[in-house]
Amino acid sequence: MGPMFTPTESEAGAEYDGEPDLRHHGDAEVRGAVGLTDLAVNVRADTPPAWLKRHIAASLDGLAAYPDGRAARAAVAERHGVTPDQVLLTSGAAEAFVLLARALKVRQPVVVHPQFTEPEAALRDAGHVVGRVLLREEDGFRLSGAKVPEDADLVVIGNPTNPTSVLHPGASITELARPGRVLVVDEAFMDAVPGEREALAGRTDVPGLVVLRSLTKTWGLAGLRIGYVLSDPETIARLSRAQPLWPVSSPALAAAEACVAPAALAEASAAALRVADDRAYLLGGLREFAPFGLRAVESAEGPFVLLRTPGAASLRDRLRERGFALRRGDTFPGLGADWLRVAVRDRGTTERLVGAVRGVLGG
Repeated sequence: MGPMFTPTESEAGAEYDGEPDLRHHGDAEVRGAVGLTDLAVNVRADTPPAWLKRHIAASLDGLAAYPDGRAARAAVAERHGVTPDQVLLTSGAAEAFVLLARALKVRQPVVVHPQFTEPEAALRDAGHVVGRVLLREEDGFRLSGAKVPEDADLVVIGNPTNPTSVLHPGASITELARPGRVLVVDEAFMDAVPGEREALAGRTDVPGLVVLRSLTKTWGLAGLRIGYVLSDPETIARLSRAQPLWPVSSPALAAAEACVAPAALAEASAAALRVADDRAYLLGGLREFAPFGLRAVESAEGPFVLLRTPGAASLRDRLRERGFALRRGDTFPGLGADWLRVAVRDRGTTERLVGAVRGVLGG
């Protein structure tokens, strides 16, 4: 059976030829570059904080011993009000996508796009034919009205979604749950949402629910690789059996335990409020360029904003010449060459970016 393309466009039977590069990620925009202000990667700037660096460094004295994830697993479980057998620690959320693709027996996986492309890439690598539901710009990239095929036995959606920054109501997502269906919700950026409203992490009343979390975004730990999965004990056990021995390093385990402690959660909550303020400032600054055809997805709730503008590739190149790296959007299914993603930064950085855009568009 061919892939199921089932939103409003009815592209049933379309093949993967000419597809976007699903393996392109924001780090490619800045790899090897010197002097660029990184607005392409969604990791929060000025992290990890000094206290977390010290905590991770202290764990190095125990590197002679094999990693023991029990304490970190228990800490994550307590943070979300579940039991340890409902938690799986992973080498970043990306590993979780690979485990899901290889360990679960699914026949009709569907990914809701535009979103982070690694889930679909992992499913394809595992031999699956992947269907898509494409959310539309004219609907604000919102889930309402999307038609997920009834025979889909695995559905993947991000919340808030990368790259659209749209936060879907939790109730809209849980409506996708069905007996016999695995519902995967990528909440990698949920801790950047004030109050984590619409979060499903910790819910045990939704059949087939699998929630993925990452600790790399808010805490600046992309190089350490640490994330986790929350689901029912049977699913967690199945995913665990697909992992190699000792999949998470001792420093990463130390970071996981520290980042879910009450003091760290309070710090993350305060950071989420700052991100919301900085995002509003960024959106306000970008409105100046509406006469040039540049517009942002105004309903953004994550630490990044999606933009559409004619000649996006040229704008991106010219901003790079002025010292700013933005993320191209054409590698996300459902978007195209007119799209860019920009990370939310402090007001000073935003003012410099707006000045650079003004220089490009008005020059």
